[in-house]
Amino acid sequence: MNRALNCRGIRPTSRAITPALLVFVFLLIHAVPAAAQAGGHTLLGDFKVDEKNVDSVVPLSFDVLLYTEGGLFLGRQTVTANSRYRFLNVANGRYDIVVEVEGLEVARIRVSVQSAFKTDFRQDIYLEWKAAAPNRPAKAQTVSAADFYDRPDRNKSLFERAQRLLDNSQPIEAASLFNEIVKTDHKDFQAWTELGTTHLVRGDIAEAERAYRRAIEERPDFVLALLNLGRILINDKRFPEALEPLRRATQVRPDSADAHFLLGKTYLKLKQGSKAVPHLNEAVRLSPKDKAEAHLLLASLYDAAGVKRSAAIEYEKFLTKRPDYPDRKKLQDYISQHRKP
Repeated sequence: MNRALNCRGIRPTSRAITPALLVFVFLLIHAVPAAAQAGGHTLLGDFKVDEKNVDSVVPLSFDVLLYTEGGLFLGRQTVTANSRYRFLNVANGRYDIVVEVEGLEVARIRVSVQSAFKTDFRQDIYLEWKAAAPNRPAKAQTVSAADFYDRPDRNKSLFERAQRLLDNSQPIEAASLFNEIVKTDHKDFQAWTELGTTHLVRGDIAEAERAYRRAIEERPDFVLALLNLGRILINDKRFPEALEPLRRATQVRPDSADAHFLLGKTYLKLKQGSKAVPHLNEAVRLSPKDKAEAHLLLASLYDAAGVKRSAAIEYEKFLTKRPDYPDRKKLQDYISQHRKP
């Protein structure tokens, strides 16, 4: 989470939940199991800087630092705009990724690294470079992290404790602490969002929806809450209601594969195929492997429209990415029948 450059680092976490309620798989972390060991992970991500709103040049380099949750410094990397950072041999735990420019901290993102297997954890960082306010003569530009929330020390401690409880599958205890935070600070949109997730884990969908909506009320462009609300509404088959938060999510984060995929899926459920297609294609473009299911949705759309060859092409693309698909033979038969020059 973050501070003045608009930083869109979304804090990911991994929590147990039934398959029907996979509604809070967060945006930017993708873990791929490798060897069975609790540690030795790789924490990596794209580092992108949007400079379209300024005429001058952004700094040539940025420092990306890794700290433990307790503040122990672990490493530093110097990166350029639109490159990638990578920290190796990261143990299970919670960490802060800090971005500095000329020794000034401009963004801070909390990440959770937790897996019984050696895994790659991905946390992309998106910054927006802005011109400085006129009354700031010292520097020509400044930065902000839109998702940073500066809570009092006591609430900060409660928030971290609650996150650890939630990560350790103790949602009831975590909910108690998050409730304590929002009672004293109604504007803490991150606490409202986490409170929604505690309700979600417990199966209280109505309360989860209420908390996500309150988070959005306090911070209308908080993508994590927008996506989680959208997922709840899709799961509840309230597709018309899901459009508004998901549209907003794609506007705030046009580079979010999740946002485009969910919006495309919603349009498809509403039988608005012409609107679904561009979002599903964008989801695949942004995340080819993770959003392979978009090919299935596109194929079903083309098949229903009678465009069999296009459907066969999408099925073929899907099987390339998911060769172990249980109904592979069925799709191969369809491809053989309709995939003609």
